Amino acid sequence: MEFEESGIGEECGVFGCVAAGEWPTQLEVAQVLTLGLVALQHRGQESAGIVTSNGANPPTYATHKGMGLVSTAFSPEALLKLRYGNLGICHTRYSTTGISELQNCQPFVVDTLHGKIAVAHNGELVNAHALRKKVMRHGVGLSTSSDSELITQLLAYTPPMEEMDSPDWVARIKNLMTETPTSYSLLVMFKDVIYAVRDPYGNRPLCIGRVVPISKLHSSGAGEEDTEGWVVSSESCSFQSIGAKYYREVLPGEIVQISKHGVKSLSVVPRPEGDLPAFCIFEYVYFARPDSIFEGQMVYTVRQRCGRQLAIEAPTDADVVSTVPESATPAALGYAQQSGLPYIEVLCKNRYVGRTFIQPNTRLRQLGVAKKFGALTDNFAGKRVVLIDDSIVRGNTISPIIKLLKEAGATEVHIRVASPPIRFPCYMGINIPTKEELIANKPEFQDIAGYIGADSVQYLTVEGLVSAVQEGIASLQEKDTRISSSNKSSTRVGHCTACLTGKYPVELEW
Repeated sequence: MEFEESGIGEECGVFGCVAAGEWPTQLEVAQVLTLGLVALQHRGQESAGIVTSNGANPPTYATHKGMGLVSTAFSPEALLKLRYGNLGICHTRYSTTGISELQNCQPFVVDTLHGKIAVAHNGELVNAHALRKKVMRHGVGLSTSSDSELITQLLAYTPPMEEMDSPDWVARIKNLMTETPTSYSLLVMFKDVIYAVRDPYGNRPLCIGRVVPISKLHSSGAGEEDTEGWVVSSESCSFQSIGAKYYREVLPGEIVQISKHGVKSLSVVPRPEGDLPAFCIFEYVYFARPDSIFEGQMVYTVRQRCGRQLAIEAPTDADVVSTVPESATPAALGYAQQSGLPYIEVLCKNRYVGRTFIQPNTRLRQLGVAKKFGALTDNFAGKRVVLIDDSIVRGNTISPIIKLLKEAGATEVHIRVASPPIRFPCYMGINIPTKEELIANKPEFQDIAGYIGADSVQYLTVEGLVSAVQEGIASLQEKDTRISSSNKSSTRVGHCTACLTGKYPVELEW
């Protein structure tokens, strides 16, 4: 819950759709794209954009962008102008680089020597400053402060060995991946195909789904001939709402071509020798929706395992286990299962109150938590409570909750945090406060229980988190037989814990 209050957020979500079979399609591509974005709304709420194409030669593009939530940005009238698309990509944004205004809204569309391309990007380039200088030295102007426009211009640049009359998009994408190692998941739309790309470290997620008839959505009998379209998304949670079945992940470093004919893996760009993948571990902790699947496992299940591991590492004498609604609920259930203590609700959340920093005066500011939560007194009065949270970032959110519970009758409140302390900023697409703002780097952290008013505070260790995440990951080499043996090094398991340990997967450039 404190991630939300501290303004920590994922940079964005990307989604794409290609209708299968004959075109013009009967599949409502614009509606599929809109519903896909709605399911990814938790990844960004600042702006949203959709670009569709009829896939002709030359193609006709239709674009609509807007500020705010998807439901605000896309009116029925706006969707009408997108209705003739046979394929399209879209994006919902939470800015970590670039200011929040419409000109930074994606997808970006640019003209190239061979026609228009549209690009949607999730992540943040670790060497963006150097790349911007390089692009400008080639005489290319940049109209926004977004990394995504920079990526688009790099893709538009013609590689030296390319034939003048036929663009080699695999070569162009590989050239981009050579220029910048991480962090990005990309969708590139050109004419009648979408290229789905994940950086060699796999830092940001990307997966593929297959649109099937609703009657076959929950059956195992849907064959390739039943495919109505292909979708690609930051998270698999978007598939169910648009009638798609999970197909597979895009592997780290993989370039996948998605067309009306199907899905084809074109290449896998390797990491430097010995480097492990670096999938962001906080996708599991907080950012992803609980029903999403990463690396063959559901996020909800991983969060439960984190709670069980937390109970092993940080037991306490208490009567009940509860949570700050609602992202930490799976971890609280896991803690309760492992500890043998009953799980109960102690707080009722008012879903219609905004963040507590939006307060007009001192009195209302002091009532901030009471406005957002109601105490379910009958459930815990006279009892010792273990309260599970997903984080303590600055420490200014959990303290009034503890005070609320104690004033409502809890005899003790023990805080258990289902992730390790965040000590370092992220430079790969997550908006984390400065190092100085993080409570784990302040003198108060030495007595954090006293600082926030708890009877005790303990965090999950980094080793415990990594163990909980990797416990359920089966060998990706055995799972995906489509990847050749020469590329199986790309399926090794590894996670980025830089915000916890300060060990970044690549050398940072400034």
